Amino acid sequence: MAERSATVIALLGAESTGKTTLAAALASRLAADTGLAVAWVPEWLREWCGRRGRTPRADEQADIARTQHQRIDAAAVGHALVIADTTALSTAVYSRLLFGDDTLRSHAVALHRSVALTLLTAPDLPWVADGLQRDGPAMRGPVDTALRELLLEHALPWAPVAGHGAARLEAALDALAPVLQALRGARALDRGGR
Repeated sequence: MAERSATVIALLGAESTGKTTLAAALASRLAADTGLAVAWVPEWLREWCGRRGRTPRADEQADIARTQHQRIDAAAVGHALVIADTTALSTAVYSRLLFGDDTLRSHAVALHRSVALTLLTAPDLPWVADGLQRDGPAMRGPVDTALRELLLEHALPWAPVAGHGAARLEAALDALAPVLQALRGARALDRGGR
């Protein structure tokens, strides 16, 4: 039997909307609830900023987007489910909003088409600075709007996730129910020898 590629769930959203916390919680909960091999791919941009002590320049954006997807692809090997804390779609949105550069958009959309569902985290949590000196609370509204427009324009499957604490995790799990049901059905067919 040929090895199945992983189902990828992406978390997108503006800064300080709980993506990292939610991604970690989802990966843990889904592994426990489903028994599937689940990988969590952290946001490469966060690590990149931490290593360099600054935000990226316009000419560094493409490499950041590429590295994020390389990490998602690497995690897909040997896992049934991958929780990706952002994708190149976020990088493309920030490139446009911060630098007026729309050149990453079409490739980011193409890469994002392999995502089964995008969970878009609402900017309903209090702003918490992460010490990386990124964009600040004023960018949350424009980023949220730009991500929604891009997902809608390209008919990419997505669901909003809002709420605080456990309610946010439950909202994400509710949104994922159809994807998980389809994954269980596909796995049952595989076990049946088809």
